[in-house]
Amino acid sequence: MAGKKREIQLQAVINNQSLWDEMLQNKGLTVIDVYQAWCGPCKAMQTLFRKLKNELNEDEILHFVVAEADSIVTLQSFRDKCEPIFLFSVNGKIIAKINGANAPLVSKKIIKLINEERKIAAGELVRPQYPEIAFVDTEDVVEASHKNNDKLYNMVIIKPEAVLTGKSIEIKEKPDFEDFVSLMTSGQSYILITSQRDEQEPSWEGTVPNPETESKELSEDQHEMATSTVTKKQDSLQEYMERQHLSEFCDIEENKANVNKFIDIFFPDFKSMKNIKLGRIMALLRPDLFQKRKEDVLNIIQDEGFKILMQRQIVLSKEEAQTLCKEHKNEDYYENLIENMTSGPSLALVLLRDNGLQHWKALIGPSTVEEAKECFPESLCVQFAMESLPINQLYGSVSLEAAEKEIEYFFPPQNVLGLIKPHVTHEQREEILNLIKENGFEITQMKELLLNEEQAEAIYFKIKQKHFYKDILEQLSEAPSLVMVLTKWNAISDWRRLMGPTDPNEAKLLSPDSIRARFGQSVLRNAVHGSSNLYEATETINRMFPPENPEEI
Repeated sequence: MAGKKREIQLQAVINNQSLWDEMLQNKGLTVIDVYQAWCGPCKAMQTLFRKLKNELNEDEILHFVVAEADSIVTLQSFRDKCEPIFLFSVNGKIIAKINGANAPLVSKKIIKLINEERKIAAGELVRPQYPEIAFVDTEDVVEASHKNNDKLYNMVIIKPEAVLTGKSIEIKEKPDFEDFVSLMTSGQSYILITSQRDEQEPSWEGTVPNPETESKELSEDQHEMATSTVTKKQDSLQEYMERQHLSEFCDIEENKANVNKFIDIFFPDFKSMKNIKLGRIMALLRPDLFQKRKEDVLNIIQDEGFKILMQRQIVLSKEEAQTLCKEHKNEDYYENLIENMTSGPSLALVLLRDNGLQHWKALIGPSTVEEAKECFPESLCVQFAMESLPINQLYGSVSLEAAEKEIEYFFPPQNVLGLIKPHVTHEQREEILNLIKENGFEITQMKELLLNEEQAEAIYFKIKQKHFYKDILEQLSEAPSLVMVLTKWNAISDWRRLMGPTDPNEAKLLSPDSIRARFGQSVLRNAVHGSSNLYEATETINRMFPPENPEEI
């Protein structure tokens, strides 16, 4: 409870317009953490604020508050923002704003403004005339908010049979209601909320303005083309789905009143959840930290709400180490750093969390231990500092764009062919598909087939000469199988691990949570099949899902 009291004393809570107006009467500097009700204040900055409060020792002229944008009219323009926002008020006038949990920048700004206040009080400085930060006019905000609320959404229900098989089923023009209810409750459906972009986003290529050509008048043909482009009517979702021959797969609701009603039923948190921005980032534990305190770091990562999507041990090459450490290239310790980074395995991680990039940056702190001790003493950089190097033992992507490139490099996607056998019931098939997705696989291709001998051979070509091959053909001919291409990093090994041992009895002993342990009946009827190596995976995928362009093989 003591910790809670300290937080409340450190930052006053402003959650209505009256308290906001009262806060503006503060003398000196007030640092305002503007937050959204659904995500709360930026806890990562509280350590810095407490440190500055203690060091500057200026209770009369330094104040910290948290302000809920959703409840304060003045802060309407900051609603629906995921990134932390810090405002700086001097004697009731908002003079500066910083986006993001940038501890060094926030710290520098506070120290600068407090030093100015001290000099002004001592008569050494005339108060600077800072321009006041202008918030968006309330009427404009209301209009924009109204426009956003009026954004049209559609609801799409992908029917159970389409979810299971990826194929459409014939439905009568006016089906019997009981038959319809039976159909729609026969298995899992996917419910999607979709919307159309307000305008086409231009390509980055070819968008640099050219003064010489911009001033010229359009020719008649160009004018007609431009006019037709502007006035071209966008298809409705129903029209688009029909044109793509997908309408049999799903039901589409476009009536605004009905869509809003269904959103409230199926997605009660939609209005708040639609603002959450999920992004994958890559993190790395350097060799010394990985060897000595890996479990401590992983526990903190999970406690902070990150999901570990993928992880692997990797010994970096010299070139890879130089790329990851390029910001330290001009430092005296650079050569020792590269030698350390290539001396043993590092742990690479792919992490997922709402606003994950900013949260990870705030959590690990600056790139050097010296800077972290000064500005962010409770960061992981300080907590896991090693004598071997003066830098942060944890690495994180600098941007979401960089993260995707790093993930693609360190975790290159791999394809594996997966097969769900005929004896598996529809209910069991649903469970297996859920297990596949929960284990990070993407089902990139899928089709249901009653396998003939030629197709079975394409999958089981490696054991065609075995004495039990005819038994396999016989059980595959009993009913349709579901054939899939599964994609993720290390897909072949992970799929074999998820399937479990070939014999379900052995699987129940050695891997009780595996698919074969849960759904297998015998060695032949063991629920699933998969490629055992890269060559086999490539061959079977090309045979079962031949590319449209043969040159792609």
